[in-house]
Amino acid sequence: MYFISLTLQDAERRYQLLEKVALGLIYAAQWLRQYFQSHKIIVRTDCPVAKVLRKPEIVGRMMAWSVELSEFDISFEPRGPIKSQHLADFVNELTSSGCFEDEPWTMHVDGSSNAQGSSAGVILTSPSRITVEQSLRFGFRASNNQAEYEALIAGMRLATEMGVKKITCWTDSKIVAEQVNDNFQVKDSNLLQYYHLFQKLKSDFTEVQIRHVLCSNNERADQLARLASSRKPRHLRTTIHLEIPSPSVTVECMATGTEALTWMTAIRSFIVRGELPTDPMEAKKLRTQAARYSMVADELYRRGFSTPLLKCIDNHQADYVIREIHEGICSSHSGGRTLAAKVLRVGYYWPTLKGDCAEFVKKCVQCQKHGNLIHASAAELHSISSPWPFSLWGIDVLGPFPVAKGQVKFLLVAVDYFKKWIEAESLACISAANVHKFVWKSLVTHFGIPYAIVSDNGLQFTDKKFNIFLENLSIRHRFTSVEHPQSNGQAKAANKVILIKLKKRLGSAKGA
Repeated sequence: MYFISLTLQDAERRYQLLEKVALGLIYAAQWLRQYFQSHKIIVRTDCPVAKVLRKPEIVGRMMAWSVELSEFDISFEPRGPIKSQHLADFVNELTSSGCFEDEPWTMHVDGSSNAQGSSAGVILTSPSRITVEQSLRFGFRASNNQAEYEALIAGMRLATEMGVKKITCWTDSKIVAEQVNDNFQVKDSNLLQYYHLFQKLKSDFTEVQIRHVLCSNNERADQLARLASSRKPRHLRTTIHLEIPSPSVTVECMATGTEALTWMTAIRSFIVRGELPTDPMEAKKLRTQAARYSMVADELYRRGFSTPLLKCIDNHQADYVIREIHEGICSSHSGGRTLAAKVLRVGYYWPTLKGDCAEFVKKCVQCQKHGNLIHASAAELHSISSPWPFSLWGIDVLGPFPVAKGQVKFLLVAVDYFKKWIEAESLACISAANVHKFVWKSLVTHFGIPYAIVSDNGLQFTDKKFNIFLENLSIRHRFTSVEHPQSNGQAKAANKVILIKLKKRLGSAKGA
């Protein structure tokens, strides 16, 4: 959910209501351009702005806005009745009340260490009675006092993420409560590290109170701790479950060390702190590069000319992004250049993007196994005389394949000679009646009556009723010569593309 607001200027305040609605839609399309380009957009409004934008006689700014919105797939629907009381309840629930700003949050923590393992439970409650429960399971052996400290540290971090400034923590460990309140001396070296880590986290709050509570009054936190250590993570469905592989003091020591250097380190340091290399040439180069980047919520983004902000990622994240786009659930095993374009389209960037995509495709087993092996020597391109889009279509049959759902085993493929647009439909049999339905449903009703259709001499294409149907629509039917079947090569090329994609996606799935 995105909230986009705009303050109208002097001239914009005098716009009519329809113009203001259209202006709001224009700003939404500009700020959320990547979503408008990728999805079908439904606009719910009571204003008849759709009828106005679709009128050919509009002029001025409305005409410019109509042209700008025409590139997106936008449909308009009536908003429907909305009771004003529902909106008031919505604002009342999401707006923080001023009487709770000075009240502290309450937190109950408990640690557990037994034969099954070590774990902790955290319950964080706001002044408005909103409760957040967290169950932690430790991937290391810990003593009971160490588990109590881990629970306290995890609770402090959870409160920091929630933006809490005042907090009252209750724990059933007398030792932990008295040590952090400086009433008991910390003698153990391991617990001393936890004590210093707590003091460091305490500086993020304006008020922190650690109090001791009896075990009978801390049953819920104790139950969360025991459940985390005795059950598998998938059984904890009503709480936030977190796995901690190593002690927090070890993680903190590692975090205070040297940060891993990536290609973004120098750019981020210059934008945030203004740090430059000592070499004048390197400093000049860095200033030039940093002009294309910006920091948003502590993340580095790259600005483009006609693209949205691209999130900058390191090599490890880049490898995951490439694998997910190339061979994930919606993959198509595309080539190197297409894969790089898809990565940019979803909003990611790193300097070696194109080279990494090309190398990844070379190492893909399916792409190499079913890739195109072109043995013919290079030749000049042959021109195809198609005067305008969707005027000349090539049609061909592909198959038979292994029988799939619905007993389908053939593909009827049509390709436009001008734009190379492909239309395909799976069929159980390739009769003339099915070809007739395909031409009417997929070609004529979608793209208009074509000038001509090119096909081979198959019986389903030479049928008398099918040719009468074409004559009634003034569609010319051209047959390829037996001596020159390459005259229908555009349809054959489309068939080859579909076959390669099916092989790469299905592999050895056979009839699936």
